[in-house]
Amino acid sequence: MPTRNRIAEFSDDMKAWRRDIHKHPELAFEEQRTSDLVADKLAGWGIEVHRGLARTGVVGVIDGQRPAPARAGGTGLRAIGLRADMDALPMAESNDFAHRSVYDGKMHACGHDGHTAILLGAARYLAETRNFAGRAVLIFQPAEESGGGAKVMMEEGLFDSFPVDEVYGLHNMPGLPAGHIAVRPGPMLASGIGFEITVTGQGSHAASPHLGRDTIVTACSLVGAIQTLRARRLGPMENAVISVTQFHAGDSHNILPETAELQGTLRCFRPEVQDQLCREMESLTKELCQAYGATGRVIFHAGYPPVINHPAQARVVAEVARQTVGEAAVVSDVEPVMGSEDFAYFLEEKPGSYLFLGNGADSGPSGCTLHNTHYDFNDDILATGAEFWVRLVESRLAPATAG
Repeated sequence: MPTRNRIAEFSDDMKAWRRDIHKHPELAFEEQRTSDLVADKLAGWGIEVHRGLARTGVVGVIDGQRPAPARAGGTGLRAIGLRADMDALPMAESNDFAHRSVYDGKMHACGHDGHTAILLGAARYLAETRNFAGRAVLIFQPAEESGGGAKVMMEEGLFDSFPVDEVYGLHNMPGLPAGHIAVRPGPMLASGIGFEITVTGQGSHAASPHLGRDTIVTACSLVGAIQTLRARRLGPMENAVISVTQFHAGDSHNILPETAELQGTLRCFRPEVQDQLCREMESLTKELCQAYGATGRVIFHAGYPPVINHPAQARVVAEVARQTVGEAAVVSDVEPVMGSEDFAYFLEEKPGSYLFLGNGADSGPSGCTLHNTHYDFNDDILATGAEFWVRLVESRLAPATAG
């Protein structure tokens, strides 16, 4: 369906904001320039601006021009929260276009520059029209990639200072046709925790391995054995993945090292499954290392909980998506993704939903997926995203009709 004319009129502005943010990426809790840009734009449009939550977070408040019905069982404005993440990744960019990162080792490789520009576009339109009854709370969040900025904002009083009845977030999705919207009730993204395994044996000369306890052989066996946990400890219909992503051992070609270290990640959708796999990994590490004459220790690093969409709000997203992009461009049977997202903390506190906005069927304009050094956000979907946010606010905060 066509984007409303006013949003189309400033779509080039959205593109310019997005590219400016892409060119100046900032890491978790360091998004000072980005938050300055966001706050300046919001204030310039007459939006109430609040700063300081989670250091660099920005909250914009827009009240509708029509009175809102009282909340059921309470008082005050009905309110809806919309969230955009602002941080970049510690990656070196390989692109050579004009808006490539000016900072070595920092890059917007996940599209948060686009998410921020989309919410800014929606904010501009909503501030001009205010064609809703209630309050739109625009949450520009730092530190999604690391640091759990969503949780920090909540701990510092986000929903106490800015109460909302529902909260929504979106993420671009390479591989999904540009402008398509995907949503599902229930699990949308997995939980994610990290692990470190230290294998300790007895070092020796590589020419005399029988005089030591080979930690490299032990750790290699452990890597393979870890993969059996998913296959042989969980039911075949359970979704989970364990990936060993790092292996560090030794620094000489003729010495068998005393220690070897593995690191990786565990992903699933249910807390009880996560707890089970953690117990199984600890037991397996201890027993396998013991069989090789070594010892093993596992340390887990807490990650984000799973993103679980509330069914009613997921249905709302699907309906507003149909109004925005048409029935054929709405994917309601999208499979859950094993990536993780700290928007999960918001959904543990408030009803809401998370959705994917297609960045391009060929994995985006750069031909690659997220967290790739060649990634770039598709500017053609900026207006679509802003249009969706506007329709969602106007739908959920529609004035009550006389009965």
